[in-house]
Amino acid sequence: MPLPFIIGGIAAAAGAIGVGSGIHGGAKLIEANATMKEAERKREVAIKRFEANNAETVDVMDELGKQELEILKSFDKFSDIIGKIQGRPEFKLYSKDSINPVKYEAEELKKVSAGAGALLSGLGGAVVGTAGGYAAAGATYSAVMALGTASTGTAISSLSGAAATNAALAALGGGSLAAGGGGMALGATVLSGAMLGAGLLVGGVIVNITGCKLSEKADEADRQALQICQEVAKIVDYLVELARTARRFRQNLARVERQYSESLDSLNHIVNVSKKTYWSQFTDNEKRITENTVLLVGLLYKMCQVNLVVKNKNQNAINSVNKDAVEKSIKDAETVLNDLN
Repeated sequence: MPLPFIIGGIAAAAGAIGVGSGIHGGAKLIEANATMKEAERKREVAIKRFEANNAETVDVMDELGKQELEILKSFDKFSDIIGKIQGRPEFKLYSKDSINPVKYEAEELKKVSAGAGALLSGLGGAVVGTAGGYAAAGATYSAVMALGTASTGTAISSLSGAAATNAALAALGGGSLAAGGGGMALGATVLSGAMLGAGLLVGGVIVNITGCKLSEKADEADRQALQICQEVAKIVDYLVELARTARRFRQNLARVERQYSESLDSLNHIVNVSKKTYWSQFTDNEKRITENTVLLVGLLYKMCQVNLVVKNKNQNAINSVNKDAVEKSIKDAETVLNDLN
């Protein structure tokens, strides 16, 4: 066979192989592109799912945190009223079955009230999640820590607005972590405002997830997307549990607060309207109102000590919901209210 024909045949065969390889390669590129797009879609769906659940949970926790701070701040009014009653007895501590005695010190109430007032004054300019962080760590504890001093040496309780919030966040940072709380300073220094709630309530793991960028390699992108979906599923389960627990706790806290408000109003009327400032002047019913108010203050003080979030020792892991402590607090409150009624 003449050489030109042989060369032509080889060239044709080579061309056919090249076309085949090109078609195969093109198919691979289309497949890889589709895999990348699906991986990105999975990631976006997972992140949106997290953001929706996080926003709802942070709202619930913020409401609870604000409610607790307002309760603690109201103790200042109670302290003023009870302090006017001369010759009052040492009120007995409530203790029944598995309920530990509900107790507090008058001076401690004033400190907690001042600290809660400082934190409340700063909530107006605070980012989302700040009040929820106080509830996560225990509002009573947060209020006590807020009585520290800012870096300038000024008492935090004398500050207001954003200055009070920032100083309180800084003061609460290490302490709240040690107490198993939400880590107050974490969001202010590491996370953006939009992610503050997540940092306080969930933990550092969410920073890695939301900041994760999928690899350019299709298979690696698909693996990362699957991992993100799995992690977000765990976080969402946690957020749902935290929101449910916070709502239940808040409902019971509100029941105790209503009873306390009614008793405090009655006590205020006795002391400041009827002008009875000596225990010997009180009727049996007025004495009972006073004793009940003291008891309810102790109960609320104790309830606000509960930290709803337990900080995970692993900074890159999800925190946990302090369900046992919350449930015991709710059960104790129900027992006390039933006895009062």
